[in-house]
Amino acid sequence: MSLNCLSPDEPAAWSIAQASSLLSSGQLRATDLLQSVLARIDEVDGVIYSYLRHDREAALAAAEAAAVRASQGRRIGPLDGIPFAVKDNIYTNGLATTGGSRVPQRHDPALHATLVARLQSAGAVLVGKLNTWEYGTGTGAVHFDLETPPARNPWDPRHFTGGSSSGSGAAVAAGTACFAIGTDTGGSVRLPAAACGVVGLKPTFGRISRHGVMPNCWSFDGPGPLTLTVEDACLVYETIAGHDAADPSSLACGVQPLLPALNDGVAGLRVGVVRRLDPADSVEPAIDEALNQACSVLRDEGAQVRDIQLPLAPADFRAIALPINRSESFSIHEQDYLEHRSLMGRALREKLEIGMYIRAADYLAALRQRRELVARMDALFSDVDVLLLPMTDRAAPALTDEQAVIDFTARSAGSPFSLTGHPAVSVPAGFNPGGLPLAVQLAAGFLQEARLMRTARVLERHFTPQPRRAQVGSRSTSLAPNLAA
Repeated sequence: MSLNCLSPDEPAAWSIAQASSLLSSGQLRATDLLQSVLARIDEVDGVIYSYLRHDREAALAAAEAAAVRASQGRRIGPLDGIPFAVKDNIYTNGLATTGGSRVPQRHDPALHATLVARLQSAGAVLVGKLNTWEYGTGTGAVHFDLETPPARNPWDPRHFTGGSSSGSGAAVAAGTACFAIGTDTGGSVRLPAAACGVVGLKPTFGRISRHGVMPNCWSFDGPGPLTLTVEDACLVYETIAGHDAADPSSLACGVQPLLPALNDGVAGLRVGVVRRLDPADSVEPAIDEALNQACSVLRDEGAQVRDIQLPLAPADFRAIALPINRSESFSIHEQDYLEHRSLMGRALREKLEIGMYIRAADYLAALRQRRELVARMDALFSDVDVLLLPMTDRAAPALTDEQAVIDFTARSAGSPFSLTGHPAVSVPAGFNPGGLPLAVQLAAGFLQEARLMRTARVLERHFTPQPRRAQVGSRSTSLAPNLAA
């Protein structure tokens, strides 16, 4: 398969921190950075389908304004002039939000997500809206029945990106955006990050405003950044985190800066290692090896590392989460289902139909079980500072293997920390023999993002000391027919 190569010298290949430094020094103009990203979109997005729509005119105007500020020595901050994109369930005025669906949307077109407003106030340049599972949700299956083909993995377009922030993972990995914002209800930021070899952060529940984000499940939803590096994730988090009166679930406490302690290391931290997501399931050997390497690195850096077990297996967390997720999704989207279900893709329609028949007694029982699990997980974080575990039990499967795609989601370790609300991050951990990304996951106690990210930084230095964007396989006959554009 031929490659669309992204040279390390091209601005679209650089991290936020690298590009920001050059923008500040005058060695790079924001317009040139944007043009590099747009060129990358033109080159590879016909293969990976990371975007649903973009507004180049508005992006160019914003980049030119950033270039003027930089030339006058008044850059707003590290994100000024940095191109980004958001999942298409995050509302943006002036740029349509459809949730990746044919269903007519009933939201106010002037609605603008708080997190997007905060990024733009920091000078970041919005390029467009990224591919997503319909309404940012589904059953885990991909049926190829939506208007736009599903996003594809930049490391091998025959493979899955993870979901539901599928375009967000693809865009950051390929360089069609310098960073992206996704949403995470059961792993939907961390799973695409793992599949596509980038960093995906799900902060503490309520830490980032959900105002202007299409709801999927009120109990679990949370936006989060997908970035090339741990440092980049911290830069974005510090910009968008914080209380928002427009979001009733928003935490009122102050935001602890992450960057000052990012390089403090892990000496003395107590790290609990969960080696198997489910004792009954097999794990890809390369993931086992990545976990072993992570343990060795943390020990060598002075952490106290010991094996532990979660209160329940991730599959059991998911079994408790599903009645809550499905019930709330149907409650949110009932009118759309009743009026427009014929326009919905199969995955969304089937999920809502399941939610429609869940008993109130089962929903309430799941909420009680959730409260108990939150308390048990909190007790675990009084005994260890950070958890280390596989993010998935395998690398991203082929997109045409329906059962493997479903299993990749269902057997991941995304659900536990969405259910409890604790912060978690997916960190790249090398590649399997087939060249597909691997990842490990870290989790920490409530509001312990600083501890979480400095641990992630230690692992990043080992696994990806020079993070890079993916090369992208071109269209070719080696792609299965139903994946052809």
